[in-house]
Amino acid sequence: MAEVEYTKDGTTDLKGNPSVKKSTGTWKACPYILANECCERLAYYGMSTNLVNYMKNRLNESNTAAANNVTNWSGTCYITPLIGAFLADAYLGRFWTISIFMIIYIFGLILLTMTASVPGLSPKCTGDKCYPTGSQTATVFTALYLIALGTGGIKPCVSSFGADQFDDSDPIEKKSKTSFFNWFYFSINIGALIASSVLVYIQTNVGWSWGFGIPAVVMAIAVACFFIGTRLYRNQKPGGSPLTRIAQVLVASVRKWQVKVPEDKSLLFELTDKESAIEGSRKLEHSNQLKFLDKACVETPNDQSVGPANPWRLCTVTQVEELKSVVRLLPIWASGIVFSAVYSQMSTMFVLQGDTLDPHIGPHFKIPAASLSIFDTLSVLMWVPVYDFIIVPVVRRITGRQRGFTQLTRMGIGLFISIFAMVAAGLLEIVRLNIIHRHNLYDSKDFIPMSIFWQIPQYFIIGAAEVFTFIGQLEFFYDQAPDAMRSMCSALSLTTNALGNYLSTLLVTIVADITTRNGRLGWIPDNLNRGHLDYFYWLLAILSFTNFLVYLLIANWYTYKKTADDVEDDIGNGAEKN
Repeated sequence: MAEVEYTKDGTTDLKGNPSVKKSTGTWKACPYILANECCERLAYYGMSTNLVNYMKNRLNESNTAAANNVTNWSGTCYITPLIGAFLADAYLGRFWTISIFMIIYIFGLILLTMTASVPGLSPKCTGDKCYPTGSQTATVFTALYLIALGTGGIKPCVSSFGADQFDDSDPIEKKSKTSFFNWFYFSINIGALIASSVLVYIQTNVGWSWGFGIPAVVMAIAVACFFIGTRLYRNQKPGGSPLTRIAQVLVASVRKWQVKVPEDKSLLFELTDKESAIEGSRKLEHSNQLKFLDKACVETPNDQSVGPANPWRLCTVTQVEELKSVVRLLPIWASGIVFSAVYSQMSTMFVLQGDTLDPHIGPHFKIPAASLSIFDTLSVLMWVPVYDFIIVPVVRRITGRQRGFTQLTRMGIGLFISIFAMVAAGLLEIVRLNIIHRHNLYDSKDFIPMSIFWQIPQYFIIGAAEVFTFIGQLEFFYDQAPDAMRSMCSALSLTTNALGNYLSTLLVTIVADITTRNGRLGWIPDNLNRGHLDYFYWLLAILSFTNFLVYLLIANWYTYKKTADDVEDDIGNGAEKN
């Protein structure tokens, strides 16, 4: 009888038994995870893409208030993943975290649908003007922030859970993991494509009750897709609180601040057996950066005399390197904030800019401004297979690296491309304002004689930048995270989206405050025909260029993580620089 072969990365089935390699994981399990992500993103973008217009039209908010409420909410959607990630890594595991938070998500979508359809919860409208009560507005925001909490348990776990289906100790499966992240992002954009086209059209032309109700139904389909694949999944065991382990290293380092670290790093404390002291984590090799933290794993005579090691006084090399890995990620993480601020313009300023342009296709059909994000999605759907099937093989032959570009190089290319998205938007705004000036349309309530499709380049360029930066970020933070902190580090990468949205809110608020002094209308008035939205785009372009230059310095400093059983190859090891 043939011996059953199990995975070697510590994954188990749902009952805690070692995962059978032949019948679990890999691309067998991924369709259910990808289908879940596609449906969840369809639901999310279906209710968020046009949200700025819902705030304006149904909640009777100004341009700046609506834009800031959307970016604040979007930011929260990318902060709550820290909660879900902590629970997944520390206690619940990724499978159960995703399962629980999907239910919260559905409750939020149902409540949001009720605010648009149930009398008493829906504001009264006369013509184009709506008059929401305070309680109605509060109910809308309650629903939105329930959704934000629900998505917080899903976002950081699904990509990591999908990557968990590939065993790092198997060279073939490890190679497939790189492609998984590309197709994971591809599935996100399939959902976004349907949301920005079909659902935005329904919200604009049929009604918000259908526009919000359909995402709720789609989210129920996402839940079903996820559970169907349960028996095929490989699950990483939760490793206990990562925050506690980080605190232990810091406390032990401070306690031993006078202790000298030995020149021979093999003398630093580590378990002698093969397994790490951290559940679900491989041992990490010592690195020479952040040397102060090494004091936490210096074994003193006092440590040897008190029996079993007290982790608040003596930590293993792996535990110290776990914290070093997170600290090394922080500068790379910070460089993504400005990029996310640029990305957030698609749901705010791009939509408001598009609202002033001619949306007609033929004499009768109009395309909603929010639907233009479909071209961002189409750009991603085009660039993912181009990157995976054309760019990577070509670059692989040049560099000799399995991935083609290193992860840091890939992200840097995306940051550089994003600069041109703001340049394109700024140039379009200059042309738009010139048309307004030429035809004296400052106070016109009609669309100006310029097609909304002139916005396509700015959306398309952002889509190209996403394929390099966002997918590179997904893969980088998963790959460079300690094994027992992968959900947390994925959540950390998502918080760049949160801070990018908050940065956008801050910039809009500062710009509005400064440019409206002494009775001036400012750059972003309610009537954009009398504003200077182009100046705001130039500001973001300058910030993006500065951010790119800083990123080059950070990437040059970074050292890739290396586990104890890694070999020196071209798949991102300790010898590989950016």
